[in-house]
Amino acid sequence: MAQSPPRSRFSLTTRTRLATVFARAPVALGLGTGMWVLAVITASVASGPSPDRVPVLALGLGPLAQGHLWVLWTSGLFASGWVHYVLASVLILAVAVPVEYRIGSRRFLLAVVLCQGAGSVLALLVARAAAMSPNSWGSELHRHTCVDPMIWIIGALAAATASMSTLWRRRIRAILLVFLATAALFAGHLQDLTRFTAAVAGVLLGPILVGRAVRSPSLGGTIRERRTLIALVVAASILGPVFAAVSAQAIGPLSVLRELFDDVPFSPQELRDICADPALREQCREGDQALRLSGLGPAVMNLMPSVVLLAGAEGLRRGRYAGWLVSTYGYLLLTLVAAASLTLRINEQDHTRSLLYGTHPHDSVSMELVPLAALLMILVLLWATRSLFDVHAPRGTYRKVWLGTGAATGAVLVLYPVAGLLLAEGFDPVADINTLMRDAPRRLVPPVYLQLIESPIRPVSSIATVLFEWLGVLPWLVFALLIVRSFLTLPRGLDPGGTLRVRQLLHTPGGTCLSWMTTWQGNRYWFSADGHHAVAYRVYAGVALTTGEPLGDRTALPQVIDEFAAFCLTSGWTPCFYTVGAETAQIGRAHGWRYLQVAEETVIDPRTVAFTGKKFQDVRTALNRAAKEGIEARWTTFAEAPLSIIDQIVSISEEWVADKGLPEMGFTLGGVAELRDPEVRVLLAVDRDEHVHAVTSWLPVYRDGAVVGLTLDFMRRRSGGFRTAMEFLIASAAKAAHEQGLEVLSLSGAPLARANEGEPDGDRSGLDAVLELLGRTLEPVYGFRSLLAFKAKFQPQYRPLYMVFPDATHLPAIGVALTRAYLPYLSLEQSGRLMARLLRR
Repeated sequence: MAQSPPRSRFSLTTRTRLATVFARAPVALGLGTGMWVLAVITASVASGPSPDRVPVLALGLGPLAQGHLWVLWTSGLFASGWVHYVLASVLILAVAVPVEYRIGSRRFLLAVVLCQGAGSVLALLVARAAAMSPNSWGSELHRHTCVDPMIWIIGALAAATASMSTLWRRRIRAILLVFLATAALFAGHLQDLTRFTAAVAGVLLGPILVGRAVRSPSLGGTIRERRTLIALVVAASILGPVFAAVSAQAIGPLSVLRELFDDVPFSPQELRDICADPALREQCREGDQALRLSGLGPAVMNLMPSVVLLAGAEGLRRGRYAGWLVSTYGYLLLTLVAAASLTLRINEQDHTRSLLYGTHPHDSVSMELVPLAALLMILVLLWATRSLFDVHAPRGTYRKVWLGTGAATGAVLVLYPVAGLLLAEGFDPVADINTLMRDAPRRLVPPVYLQLIESPIRPVSSIATVLFEWLGVLPWLVFALLIVRSFLTLPRGLDPGGTLRVRQLLHTPGGTCLSWMTTWQGNRYWFSADGHHAVAYRVYAGVALTTGEPLGDRTALPQVIDEFAAFCLTSGWTPCFYTVGAETAQIGRAHGWRYLQVAEETVIDPRTVAFTGKKFQDVRTALNRAAKEGIEARWTTFAEAPLSIIDQIVSISEEWVADKGLPEMGFTLGGVAELRDPEVRVLLAVDRDEHVHAVTSWLPVYRDGAVVGLTLDFMRRRSGGFRTAMEFLIASAAKAAHEQGLEVLSLSGAPLARANEGEPDGDRSGLDAVLELLGRTLEPVYGFRSLLAFKAKFQPQYRPLYMVFPDATHLPAIGVALTRAYLPYLSLEQSGRLMARLLRR
């Protein structure tokens, strides 16, 4: 009898976990079930053919706006239609159930009740405040009902973020608040406002309701994440007006863009007849203005600045300086236009259309302060974070952008008069060459900005309308496409040819354990006259900091050092050999230079390591526990790893950095970007469910074309994961190196730390005391000394690493250079935090 195939362990484990999650979420499931029971009951007893209207008629927040607070908590059990009920059910299963499982049923119920009530009260207060101003939004809010289960779901989720890790707390809050605020400001319905206020209430009440996370929040994080969050905010501020413009139901304070696309009261022929009568001059002006702002062509043209700003947001995500310039100057221009519009509205208290937002019978001048304030906030955000966007394109890249945009603009300025002359009868009045040439520059400007300028002609035929409305779109699209294309080019300073030559030297004859760091982005390369030697360096504050040892034949090391020093002096830089070995330090001393120990490298000989004896007890325990818990060490590369694994690696890294008080360090400390090298090996601690507990990366060490060793670089462990994952991975790497016959396994250097703290090594100076102080100060944040103590578990050999420099007069500039090299994105707030820690010492 054939046996049925066994069920996979992954499937059983997943089902068991799901069953556990649902069993521990009775409140969320009970609220979802109650929502459907009430929907069926109200639908069965309601009169009328449309059951979709039943929940709205049964209960709403309309009475709340008049002061009846009893509906605050019960409105979350109803929805505005069956589609809304299905969506709410999906969110209950996908969001509410996991949240309750995480924080517990009692806290979840408390969060639901308080966030639903507090969010509704806050929405009521905003609605009443809006009603005090003579604007349409406040009036509309009081005519709306709000029955929405998403309110308490969002509120509970926002409250639960208080107990999450720093990374996910910031991610979820940013996404929630940015998009809910955008919906409230642009769509503006009562339910949009209440969702946002419930999220705010959840963020404020979360630390009280569910407790705080183990680690306190910080403004740090990886550069990638910070750039992404800023790009997200900017993109939301761009897309909000676009959605409002095309939504007939948008009523928010920033939704007035919709009026740009209202129906026009007159056709072109009717407008011609009206304008022929001098007595109807005002109707002619208003009709002409409405006609120029109506239709698909003007709508697309009015959205072209948003398209360009979205292109700029993509540049922000990639860290491009050009993206920052496009976004900053674009918002600055919009701010100036909004300020000019506000000035006109103040000076002319009549029905003059706003330059940006048109006219609304209920609008007041005060309402135009809202978009102006929003634009100013985005400008302040961009200016405050400008240091994050320092990636430049190669020289000549933007010359192509301007030439392409200029060519498209010139084509429009030439084509419009020529084609317009051929279609002269399609304009009113009949077009001539002078009129068309005067009108051509206006075709390049979105119609919304031309409301105070009357056009000398208007199209009356279909072909003339296409020419009049669509031709100006071309330069905007060309510029947006070219600017996005520029973001895809290799960054300036990245020398593919130099990197290839350096890689050849790293393979043959080879380098030291730390030499592979010379391939990292940000390094410049100097090559000796014979081309057989190279130095990787970075220039900060007039100091050329080398990344490790010179590459090439070690017998010519003194001559290479002399040549590189001469090159630096010719360029006006101070040479500084950083993280070099004792041989280079002694050569520098023979030249009359100074040297100072700045780090300690730990090295294991995999040919002799066996992890036996009492001194390796911790390592053996880690290996045994990993085997019992089904965790394996898996070798891969970043390029070969599946997307699910890559996503976990990135998340673990960003979570680790987010929990620091300072940003991720660079220079000789690698991050996720350095994992992408196909020659860098990645070793993962993975359980049976493909859950990554920790990740390490190993740089190759070559000699005469063969790999003879590996160097540990990237180390990250998931918070709450396998506790001894790092001991397990390093031990596994040592065993693999032993099996492969490798000669050396370097655990890399620990900056600002040394094995024998009490023994001076190198030339003592004032900087040595500063480095000692800095090492003790940064220990709680970066843990370099703890890292060195951790590596002692593997009984390594210690190799001091030095900094070699001409003389002590250059120490202040070298200190600045080192700070900028390791912390290039240190913000003002983070600098203040670091100084406070230094002063406390």
